[in-house]
Amino acid sequence: MSSPSCSDCTADGLLDDPGSPLADTASPTIAGDDVPARWAAVGALALGVFGLVTAEFLPASLLTALASDLSISEGAAGQTVTATALIGAIAAPSIPLLTRRIDRKHVMLALTTLLVLSNALAVVADSLWPLLTARVMLGVALGGFWSMAAALAMRLVPESKFPRAMSFILTGVSVATVCAAPVGAWMGELWGWRSAFVAAGVVSVITLLAQIFTLPSLPPTANPDLRVLGQLLGRPGVRMALLAVLLVISGHFAGFTYLRPLMENVTHLSVGAISAILLAYGIGGFFGNFAGGYLAGRSERTAIVFGGTLIALLAIGLLLAGHSMIVTAVAIALWGFAFGAFPVGFQIWIIRAAPDQAEGAGGLLVAAFQIAIATGAIGGGLLVDHVGAIGGPLFAVVMMTLGTLLTLRHGPRPANLADEALPSRTGFH
Repeated sequence: MSSPSCSDCTADGLLDDPGSPLADTASPTIAGDDVPARWAAVGALALGVFGLVTAEFLPASLLTALASDLSISEGAAGQTVTATALIGAIAAPSIPLLTRRIDRKHVMLALTTLLVLSNALAVVADSLWPLLTARVMLGVALGGFWSMAAALAMRLVPESKFPRAMSFILTGVSVATVCAAPVGAWMGELWGWRSAFVAAGVVSVITLLAQIFTLPSLPPTANPDLRVLGQLLGRPGVRMALLAVLLVISGHFAGFTYLRPLMENVTHLSVGAISAILLAYGIGGFFGNFAGGYLAGRSERTAIVFGGTLIALLAIGLLLAGHSMIVTAVAIALWGFAFGAFPVGFQIWIIRAAPDQAEGAGGLLVAAFQIAIATGAIGGGLLVDHVGAIGGPLFAVVMMTLGTLLTLRHGPRPANLADEALPSRTGFH
């Protein structure tokens, strides 16, 4: 998962303005300006982000080969994404609560160890169930990491450097977005799908070693309890934001997870062409992060509506003309670009809905993203198994339309946000 985050707020922005929504909740946990910046530790967290995002979505680029080797349907293979997302949704709010008395360095090392073990088990899996077990382990690591990433960054650098630190950490998302799918597809074609997980495993081992030697001791601080989370769910603004996430993000991942079967069975593309188009998708997502952050900084409602409308139209294009290589390539590249509007848009929405409980609301947002990923993988998989490769785009059209209409009706109106948030370098895949 990518996790949503507003990472590029400046001194005029959300984190540093005493009147901003984040000021009261974030400032007490940010290190003072007299604390030295631990950029090596920040780099280790960025490497962890890259490893997690790469591992989470490798199955999407290897779906056909993986399904064939394990003698399962492509829809069943897609549930490896579902398993990770569902467990991640549970782990995101749970890990901080369950580990509230444990040093954060030790928690992070345990989560990264789970990432290593997950990749190792995926390499040797000879059936669906061992692979699902590996993906469950990945889900715990993923949810736990995203629930603590921003809080750790706050404690590793001086307050004035926090926005830069978050941008640095989240470059791991952008790099994984560009590289993971095409490189995974390329490696899978040359050496088999397991080779991609071997490479991901090497990255995770390097990450673990980097964290061992760079992360300082980080004694736990207060975390939101279950009572606070329940109170947040009682707020209409929070509920509407989470519902919009469930609709829009499930639509996106229903289409994204099953792009490869569509390109193989409808467009009839070679593996080389598929890898190139997935690279175009990643590059589109990289630039979409900038454009989406810029637009969301002025109106998160407009950003979400823009992204949802564009993806719905692109999915319709794939349904009507998916046999055309040009249409498919352009649609998939633009799809990646359109997704960039969502992460920071939803982050600003949820913060405005709960300015006094930004950390708890952020945990709920991560959980909603993971549930949406699972919903999209399940719904898209059922349609792919019953109506063919067009099932993913079909599910995307329906859910994107509903989510966009909900955002138009209940999304926050612009409220002088232009000066509160600048273009973000975040990403979430």
